[in-house]
Amino acid sequence: MRKHIVCFGDSNTHGYCADPADCADGGDRFNEDERWTCLLQKKLGEEFLVLEEGLSGRTTVFPDPLHESMAGLDVIYSTLMSHEPVDLLIIMLGTNDTKERLGANAACIAIGMERLVMKAKSVPAWRNGTPRILIVCPPHIGEGLYLRPEGVPMGKGCPEKSRELAAYLAPVAERQGCAFLDAEGLAEFNKIDCMHLSRKGHAQLAEKLAALVPALL
Repeated sequence: MRKHIVCFGDSNTHGYCADPADCADGGDRFNEDERWTCLLQKKLGEEFLVLEEGLSGRTTVFPDPLHESMAGLDVIYSTLMSHEPVDLLIIMLGTNDTKERLGANAACIAIGMERLVMKAKSVPAWRNGTPRILIVCPPHIGEGLYLRPEGVPMGKGCPEKSRELAAYLAPVAERQGCAFLDAEGLAEFNKIDCMHLSRKGHAQLAEKLAALVPALL
């Protein structure tokens, strides 16, 4: 059996494309030759099975009053159990947690991440009973968010909170025995809504993870 890598995240794991001109198919989702999860699979090879679990709008633990089933905490058990045995869980969340309507600052978002990680570690889906988790802090949301309609429902304060997040997530990773990667400066966000990976950003993230993941297993 191949080594199972579960990629648990939001629209940046699902592959949402904010700029159709940046996607080979001209759609709103990057294809299998563009998404970082699929590129990671190709780079790691047949010894690994990279499993996409991305949902647009997903948060760490915060329910969204406008959309159902957004809290990662509510589904992490079933997600991991459906892919057992799990060798590595990659969590890249936090962008949606910055939404003004959720009322969470960067410190609270990190507490949510820690709660999610603790729940994930407790799930009996790990190969040989050994949890291995990599927390990826997303790149910073750009101020250009507010130049687009998407910025209105996101609300105020999102760029500021996203810039602060890595400093709070790094100690969470250390306390919980997780690996940590700050994707700021490593993976490019687009210039359209300034909160989603560009095609180049997907390739950059896949490249970095392909070098990092084998050492974690």
